[in-house]
Amino acid sequence: MDVSSSDSHVKRFDFIVLGSGIAGLTFALKVAETGRVAIVTKKNRAESNTNYAQGGIASVTSAEDSFELHVRDTLEAGAGLCKEEVVRTIVQDGPARIKELVELGMRFTEREQAANGDRQFDLGREGGHSKRRILHAKDVTGREIERALLDAINRQPNIAIFENHTAIDLITTQKLNVGCPNRCVGVYVLDNKSGKVDTFVAGNVLLATGGCGKVYLYTTNPDIASGDGVAMAYRAGAAVANMEFIQFHPTCLFHPKAKSFLISEAVRGEGGVLKTLDGREFMDAYHPLKSLAPRDIVARAIDSEMKKGGLEHVWLDITHKPAPYLIERFPNIYQTCLRFGIDISKQPIPVVPAAHYQCGGVVTTVDGETEIAGLFAVGEVACTGLHGANRLASNSLLEALVCAHRAAIRVCETKPEMPDLQIPDWQSGHAQDPDELVVISHNWDEIRRTMWDYVGIVRTNKRLQRALARVSNLQEEIHGYYWDFTVTRDLLELRNIATVAELIIRCALQRPESRGLHFNLDYPEKDADWGQRDTVMRRHE
Repeated sequence: MDVSSSDSHVKRFDFIVLGSGIAGLTFALKVAETGRVAIVTKKNRAESNTNYAQGGIASVTSAEDSFELHVRDTLEAGAGLCKEEVVRTIVQDGPARIKELVELGMRFTEREQAANGDRQFDLGREGGHSKRRILHAKDVTGREIERALLDAINRQPNIAIFENHTAIDLITTQKLNVGCPNRCVGVYVLDNKSGKVDTFVAGNVLLATGGCGKVYLYTTNPDIASGDGVAMAYRAGAAVANMEFIQFHPTCLFHPKAKSFLISEAVRGEGGVLKTLDGREFMDAYHPLKSLAPRDIVARAIDSEMKKGGLEHVWLDITHKPAPYLIERFPNIYQTCLRFGIDISKQPIPVVPAAHYQCGGVVTTVDGETEIAGLFAVGEVACTGLHGANRLASNSLLEALVCAHRAAIRVCETKPEMPDLQIPDWQSGHAQDPDELVVISHNWDEIRRTMWDYVGIVRTNKRLQRALARVSNLQEEIHGYYWDFTVTRDLLELRNIATVAELIIRCALQRPESRGLHFNLDYPEKDADWGQRDTVMRRHE
């Protein structure tokens, strides 16, 4: 690939990976054997949604389980919108990818060895699963995955990590007014510390930027989850689909000093029961699986009970389990709750729903390919068709592992001829340093509150239209601010959450039914005609 630039701010690689979670790190490790890789990450390399994943990875590793059962559970949770061939591929590829992860040094929690000496994983069960199939590392699975992958990354000389760097926009031949069809050739990247913008150039770019939880006021996601990959891909002309399906985790710790701390679904998998503040169990009125019902049903049930009773939270009670068991099985949750004055072996845990997972995203194949040549997307940022209208618990890390592997194979197989291009440096023009940072924080807060109030667990057409009007007005203000002032990470994230908020609202308005995570009081039932229809958005529409 012969690409030139007019100054030294250009950085050339064979592969650019945006994001440092399980998807990005897995892909980087696999392609580093064939070329130089840049990993660009907004904070430090371990800060990702993966790092906060408590539950684990769903995969068939037990003789009591089967691919068919895992497929069936996934399809049922997805409420008729999953692509079955994608589900089967990811489920069947899972065990091999788990084996690779273990070989890299991942330490899953194990049971006592079997009589024949074989190792046995301690398999958990979560909502929507008919069998125990969740591999975990106690209740800090994500942190252990990040450790294992980063240890391997640090041993790979072909990988360079750029921490505290924020991607601004993808560079495509369409934006450069050359070449047809559209192809991604790089990305403009802000060095958060110096304020300089570099041009990263590569024949292949992977979006592994995670989700968009920070679009909502209450979320289990870290601060970095501002939907950057979806927004950048949309601006570049890629299709985005099914953004109305935002999964709200039913059980986020409710405490004034606790910031977005998730109480894993595994707590309910091990016997935790949801109760109102007067101690009444209520899930049996909503689903036969009671507290182990799929997440969308549990979140709506809690939302309903809170609204009916004027409650600030409900209880998750696992006090019937012995303290030594809870301390061993959930050490992180136990210690964190204790720090806030809650002994989960003696007191129920106060919980509320919070935005947790984006089931839609950039439209891709199961191999991570987008509509734009040279641009791949894997993990939460992507919409492969695995999750449908509602993600089955712990399928997300599985999808990231499998699709990152398949994308790496695909990208190494296809090395098309690249055009000779002159890529211009980033132009700041007459932009000045922002004079009133309060404008950014105010707009950020207004978008998140609007989304929480009007585009939350339960929606109506009136609420959605109201939200769209407010977000559209804010976007005009943000657009002017973006071009008048030099870019900062805060301004870039604000621009992205405004774009993603609009996509969520427009997708929700497109779907005239209730299905999975999208519940509209004006259309409370499923519509058979929408059973296999995605809500697809493209910028030119």
